[in-house]
Amino acid sequence: MNEAAGRTYYNIMWPYHPDLLARPVPRYTSFPTAAEFTADVGAAEQLDALAKAGGDVSLYIHIPFCQEICWYCGCNTGRSNKVQRLASYLDALHREIVLTGARLPRGVRVRRIAFGGGSPNAITPFDFVRIVDALTVHLPLHDPVVSIELDPRTLTPDWGSVIRCVGITRASMGVQTFAPHLQAAIGRIQPEDDIVRGTDLLRKAGVTSLNFDLMYGLPGQTDEDLADSLTRTAAMGADRVALFGYAHVPHLIPRQKQIAADNLPGQDARFQMAWNGYAQLTDAGYQPVGFDHFALPGDALAQAVQNGTLRRNFQGFTEDQAPVLLGLGASAISQFDHVIVQNEKNAGRYRMLLSQEHLPGALGVTRSRDDQVRGAIIEGLLCQGEARVGPEFIARLAEALRPFLDRGLAETEGDILRIRPEGLPYARTIAALFDPYRQESPRRFSSAV
Repeated sequence: MNEAAGRTYYNIMWPYHPDLLARPVPRYTSFPTAAEFTADVGAAEQLDALAKAGGDVSLYIHIPFCQEICWYCGCNTGRSNKVQRLASYLDALHREIVLTGARLPRGVRVRRIAFGGGSPNAITPFDFVRIVDALTVHLPLHDPVVSIELDPRTLTPDWGSVIRCVGITRASMGVQTFAPHLQAAIGRIQPEDDIVRGTDLLRKAGVTSLNFDLMYGLPGQTDEDLADSLTRTAAMGADRVALFGYAHVPHLIPRQKQIAADNLPGQDARFQMAWNGYAQLTDAGYQPVGFDHFALPGDALAQAVQNGTLRRNFQGFTEDQAPVLLGLGASAISQFDHVIVQNEKNAGRYRMLLSQEHLPGALGVTRSRDDQVRGAIIEGLLCQGEARVGPEFIARLAEALRPFLDRGLAETEGDILRIRPEGLPYARTIAALFDPYRQESPRRFSSAV
């Protein structure tokens, strides 16, 4: 067992050092991050990377629509109330599936498919099945593990039949909070009966790994509110829990202007909530996965923590070992060893490009050898709690690392940098020390806690 992965973090109270959390940092679902994407990388690089792909790959399918738009949400999504716009988007997505499949070399095996958004269940079950059929016909599927993100408010019974027929075994529901007054504050009214009904439907449909997305740091949220939501989550048997800190950035996400900012918890209250959530979930038997994710011991994500194979990609923490992630749909991101390419974000331009038989890659970044080395260090720190960083990094970053070492949040052993259990909430801040791009525009990121 990997020593760092097997360490027990449970019930070690985190020391609070607000000065070390003052700087906003990325979540590092890639390196370099999306903040470094430029128009210098696009469809040409996308085409070249597809032609060089081989072995196991994973797919992400983006459905940028929701029936209702929540005020807090930063996803690339819009309302699904215009039938023609939705139909045109799905036509373009089908065309991208055909174009991508035609450009993949023989020997590629698609082992995983993830449907996200938005809310994939914002489209009809019939349209969803058509997408699955297109993937089956045009891409080399090899008994893939299939997952889906769902809005429980619009999870109708016919979706249960589709999920069972398609063979979807993993699902994630956007719960956020069970407290009605908090739901009203963030524009997501969602009775508990919706969650209960959705959970029952998904279990009967064959979903064996069910995630609940929850949030802390909401306007007016108390420790009691969070504890109640976590208690209900555990009682419903969620296999995974993602506990995110709400990032209030209305200058970047205009819809957040509808959320009252005068009642947001301060940094100290957010830190306490994060700790309370961590302690409550681990006491309930969940394995911590990084800083803000949790999984029951029998879940594949928890097992990846224990055997040291946890990884991180655009979908967050994962046990997926595929070296290539292909993103299909507007704003979807494809990741290869040497390049990252994001599809056109604007749904209208995305449709136009595909109507002209063009791949929709519009932004991206090439990954130099130095980027790959630094990315591996960052991933190791966030996933295994340690990384072999090399003596040159230890020496170069000695001054920046000193506050974390002196306060017992991290330690070095030769050329290994290890985050101590007390330093878990500082993991992203420590990882950011290895990111040379973070010298500018820190406001585009969220608080580390």
